Amino acid sequence: MATIFSPSALFSSSSSSSTIPPKPPLPPPLTKPQQFTIPPSKPPLTNLTTTLTAAAAAATVLTTTLPSLADSPAAYQIYYGTAASAANYGGYGGNSDKKASAEYIYDVPDGWKERLVSKVEKGTNGTDSEFYNPRKKSEKEYLTFLAGFRQLAPKDAVLNNLALSDVVLQDLIGSAENVSSEERKDEKGQVYYVYEVDGVGAHSLISVTCANNKLYAHFVNAPTPEWNRDEEMLRHIHESFKTVGSN
Repeated sequence: MATIFSPSALFSSSSSSSTIPPKPPLPPPLTKPQQFTIPPSKPPLTNLTTTLTAAAAAATVLTTTLPSLADSPAAYQIYYGTAASAANYGGYGGNSDKKASAEYIYDVPDGWKERLVSKVEKGTNGTDSEFYNPRKKSEKEYLTFLAGFRQLAPKDAVLNNLALSDVVLQDLIGSAENVSSEERKDEKGQVYYVYEVDGVGAHSLISVTCANNKLYAHFVNAPTPEWNRDEEMLRHIHESFKTVGSN
């Protein structure tokens, strides 16, 4: 017996098979974002050399201690003293007559000023010459002399006698923390008494000798701050004193 196919059934079957939706397309794979690395620019060689040179120069400046005025070597002038009369106050070594008649000499730092000694002062304590630092007048050197001395007395007696006519020296010795004395001779065998007075607020170096039938005393005084700053210079002018001419 023949099978009868219904066209509607066939149509329905084919229609149902044709209505199956297609699969959606797969999305494209994600791609990683590209990273761009900018290479560091190299400085020009000349600029790099200049920078290193400047840095080295700066380091040198920072590590170098600039010399102070106190560290610089001092310059001096020679003072020629006559110890003759109140009218002969003296001057620097440019005066040939002064140099020819000098009885003593000592160094004076450049920039120091001379204080003219009055006749009264010269006759009272025998001050013959004096120079001082204009920035601090109590930092100074001066010389006194007394006639009629052929030789030195004992060291202690000489210092005490000098203090009798010098009030500043009296006060300095009275408040001194230490007073030292020694005897030395120069190349000619002349004897010098050397004193160092370390006071509370000041320092003093004194050199005393006899020559030409006179007693000469050279003083170098300074307040403690100036002494701490200028000790080398002050010791130099102290050691520069000596008598000249016939002894």
